[in-house]
Amino acid sequence: MVLVEPLPAQSVGQGSFGRAAEGNVQRLSFTGSAGEYFGIWIVNILLTIITLGIYSAWAKVRRNRYFYGNTVLLGRGFEYHARGGQILIGRLIVFAYLVLYNVMLTFVPFVGIVLGVALLFLVPWLLTRGLRFSARVTSYRNVRFDFVGRAGGAFLAFIVGPVLAAITLGILAPLASRWTHRYIGSNLRYGGKSFSTNPSVGAIYRTWGISAAVIVLGLLIVGFIAFLNLAIVMTAVENPDLLPPEMQVSLGLLAALAYVLILAIFGTAALVYRAGVRNVAWSATTFDGKHRLLSDLSRPRYAWIAVSNFAVTLVTLGLMRPWAAVRMARYINEHTGVRFEASVGEIFSAIAQEGSAVGAEFMDMEGFDFGF
Repeated sequence: MVLVEPLPAQSVGQGSFGRAAEGNVQRLSFTGSAGEYFGIWIVNILLTIITLGIYSAWAKVRRNRYFYGNTVLLGRGFEYHARGGQILIGRLIVFAYLVLYNVMLTFVPFVGIVLGVALLFLVPWLLTRGLRFSARVTSYRNVRFDFVGRAGGAFLAFIVGPVLAAITLGILAPLASRWTHRYIGSNLRYGGKSFSTNPSVGAIYRTWGISAAVIVLGLLIVGFIAFLNLAIVMTAVENPDLLPPEMQVSLGLLAALAYVLILAIFGTAALVYRAGVRNVAWSATTFDGKHRLLSDLSRPRYAWIAVSNFAVTLVTLGLMRPWAAVRMARYINEHTGVRFEASVGEIFSAIAQEGSAVGAEFMDMEGFDFGF
């Protein structure tokens, strides 16, 4: 007999998610608060400093348990099951390899070069194990997630893609983003049911076009400011001794302003691109071949929250970091949803009966926490 648990309805709001909002759409929410997280955060910081960084593994567990537990879908939060010892062992293994690599490179260069080449192939394997670990320590309604990707896919998604995007000055970045999201989204499992992602390259390029326009417009503004001060700049380059001291100070401030502006331009473009790609990739993801994930982040709003969070954190010397983290988590969750194609109670009851195939032995030996 299948017990169908009553699930609370969550309003989506008219017009949300566009046409995809038709049907049984359930939106995520975040129930944490900045005050609660501040207590966890400050203890994590102090213990990490006192233990010279060793406690950071346990700090990550405490942080993730708080954020996962307050990420709510259908009235139930997610769970994070990793232990600090697992994460510490994984980090020690990676650290030991890097130390060995540097020692060999100094005293036995040939062995160091071999270890360096091996690292090129080891990184995709580590990323795969990290994604698998992160998935398997995550559960929802007592059913674990899983990740079945292989190292070859990780090599294409995380090594080839970024290199290709860099050498083409970002022109092929949408292709790299598509590889990454396809690799992650199509290898994710929940209770034996698979996710599938196939984002449109054209849709990602439309987001990329907006970011490219931000960069071009921003650089034109910087170039115009530099043009207005061209005479001073040329004098400073050809014969800086001719400039009076006050003019040299002004020129230095102008150079610093240009540097900050360029960082702000590329940072804003990256945030706009990230939000747009998330919308495209998540909205192209299905679960069990029929249930669809949705994302409707506003690119300007997402960029504003990220930039203002950074500014507030900087001005307060980090003390407002918990507020910033909760603020961003709340915004992202409130703009993420799932459209179910059947009764959600029956869906989760069926999945819970099938259970998760994740073995406890794996959990005891893995700890590469490269994020998920």
